[in-house]
Amino acid sequence: MKYDPELRIKELGLELPPAPKPVGIYKPVLVVDKLLYVSGQGPLRSDSTLITGKLGADLDTEEGRMAARQVGLTMLATIKEHFGDLNKIKRVVRIFGMVNCVPDFDKHPAVINGFSELMAEVFGEENGIGVRCAVGMMLPANIAVEVDAVYELK
Repeated sequence: MKYDPELRIKELGLELPPAPKPVGIYKPVLVVDKLLYVSGQGPLRSDSTLITGKLGADLDTEEGRMAARQVGLTMLATIKEHFGDLNKIKRVVRIFGMVNCVPDFDKHPAVINGFSELMAEVFGEENGIGVRCAVGMMLPANIAVEVDAVYELK
């Protein structure tokens, strides 16, 4: 089955937040050959607020999973702002998921599944699932989750 990510977003009733502006000296996206590198994105809601808190203290695993899903929507908004259309994406190559958590939290993969599940829904399982890393760390502005990713372009 061929996936049209623009159509899938409509079918799933998803709402993309506004694409965030850089808060430092970096490019939100960078194309090198056929690869699209997307800088770390946070869980930006449609009202431009961020989902914040530490997993294992302020948020549980399911809330973290939903925050990671919101990061996915933020990333799609960033890609769409750059290209105007998500159909330029061929596949997800790599996901690096960072979870803001207390030291004994150990459910990082379950949290980052929220991002991965969204990519599979939008691009299909064949092209929406790539290699992945999920780690815990302290994140800026106390955001719950941050993800950077690499995509292959058509």
